[in-house]
Amino acid sequence: MTKIVVVDNHGQFTHLEQRALRDLGVETELIDNETPPEDIDADGVVLSGGPEMDRTGRSAEYLEADVPVLGICLGMQLIAAELGGRVGSGDYGGYADVNVDIVDDDDPLTGTLAPETRVWASHADEVKELPEGFELTARSDVCDVEAMSDTDRDLYGVQWHPEVAHTEEGDVIFENFLEICRQ
Repeated sequence: MTKIVVVDNHGQFTHLEQRALRDLGVETELIDNETPPEDIDADGVVLSGGPEMDRTGRSAEYLEADVPVLGICLGMQLIAAELGGRVGSGDYGGYADVNVDIVDDDDPLTGTLAPETRVWASHADEVKELPEGFELTARSDVCDVEAMSDTDRDLYGVQWHPEVAHTEEGDVIFENFLEICRQ
């Protein structure tokens, strides 16, 4: 059975990320973000959202864990910041429904989504510049980088929250991530 670890970065939806994965029949474990990566045994890691970059503990160390990583909101921003991208304040701030355009239909994480899909996202902070090796996979009128992927390193990120009911195809993101983890 596939096992996914959800790293808790103190986000308000972290328990929903774990629940969404469990509902797909996956063994999950919610762990504190101070847990050393060498203490886990998992096929993939989800870096949860959260309120502040300085409260992400050891989350950046999971980028070297040799398993696929999915960053959600703050988790994606952490990936970008750690690997040489740039994160900054968004122009539109808090949570809202956003229409996202999928720009890479070959991407293993977002490629099977509808060409335009409605998501629930916060844009208080966002990725402003992709790290080297990453491809843009989704954008919107609100944010230039709604999703990104580095398929060579199996690192993925979405600005939106696939775990909430307001996101139309959230379960597809988790299903696609599980497929990536099973390869």
